[in-house]
Amino acid sequence: MSSDPVNIYEYEARAKERLPQAEYDFIAGGATDEITLRRTRAVFDAIMLRPRMLVDISQPNLTTTVLGQRIPFPILVDPAGGHGRAHPQAELATVRAAGAMGTVMILSSGSTYTLEDVAQAATGTIWFQQYLYKDQGLTQRMAHRAQEAGYKALCLTLDSSVRAKRERNIRNNYSSPSSPNYAGLEVPEYAWQMSSDAPRGVNTLIDRAATWSYVDWLAAHTPLPLVVKGIMTAEDARLCAAHGVRAIIVSNHGARQLDTTFASIEVLPEVVEAVDGQCEVYLDGGIRRGTDVLKALALGARAVLIGRPLFWGLAVDGEAGVRAVLQMLRDELEMAMGMCGRPTIASIDRSLLGTVSPLLSVLQQPPGLQIPSL
Repeated sequence: MSSDPVNIYEYEARAKERLPQAEYDFIAGGATDEITLRRTRAVFDAIMLRPRMLVDISQPNLTTTVLGQRIPFPILVDPAGGHGRAHPQAELATVRAAGAMGTVMILSSGSTYTLEDVAQAATGTIWFQQYLYKDQGLTQRMAHRAQEAGYKALCLTLDSSVRAKRERNIRNNYSSPSSPNYAGLEVPEYAWQMSSDAPRGVNTLIDRAATWSYVDWLAAHTPLPLVVKGIMTAEDARLCAAHGVRAIIVSNHGARQLDTTFASIEVLPEVVEAVDGQCEVYLDGGIRRGTDVLKALALGARAVLIGRPLFWGLAVDGEAGVRAVLQMLRDELEMAMGMCGRPTIASIDRSLLGTVSPLLSVLQQPPGLQIPSL
């Protein structure tokens, strides 16, 4: 194909042609039966838009702030590990693309290049993702390395302390090498077989006994603001606010950890309501269109993050591919905002959305007629 991709799905199709099957499956796959993976798109597609007319949309403004940092559009780069699966320049390409687009990249601690190397390549704001390790000294060292390298926040992933069963990886006999960020530590390659003697990679380092007191401890040992990723309930959202977390990423880990959870977009409203402005709230999971971004913003997210689309862009065209993916989503968002009569981020609210057909309230549904609803 000679023409450029015109949407994220076409980027994925081209990436699938270029990547080895095992690498594509690792990126695209979810946990066990992949029910949540499929559900996520179904939910987004079932949320309908209610456009308004004769609104002045002559000066659209997509800017917002995250942790006080002004960004030109509300789409961030998710902390996804091992960008080298898709392109040799890996996170170096991604961070340059994010900087060129003016947005924030969250670097995974499982990166192909060290956090220091990525920081040197960065031209924009970067945050660092890490875990709560059994060795609190390691937790503090990682946080200190991030601070020294110029990262502006720590993103704690909370939903990875238990090994997932990702059956595509098991069938492919896939294993993941350890990141150079863990150089000097005994970290076996991650094998996806579920036998008790299979190596477990970085999971062996994560503290499965960690509680909210660990978050308090880390907050007291780093000046960097804490962002927590993996929150899916109002109960945990309130605990985040109570323990000084600055921002929450509503996330089910891209449906890669626990299957048959709700889609993250479904629980977003309860998280927003629970924190009541005490924390910023972001969302990831399933963002493929500008209208998806618009729907998340209407339900209370301050910004969204993308993961898999980064890999599709990288696989197709490296740094330029990541820029193109971000630009595509940004442009689609601006278009959708304009068509809906919402010229600014602040003008987006829940009145924009509906999930039940208006026909259901005025028509007796005849036999055989199925009006889709969420």
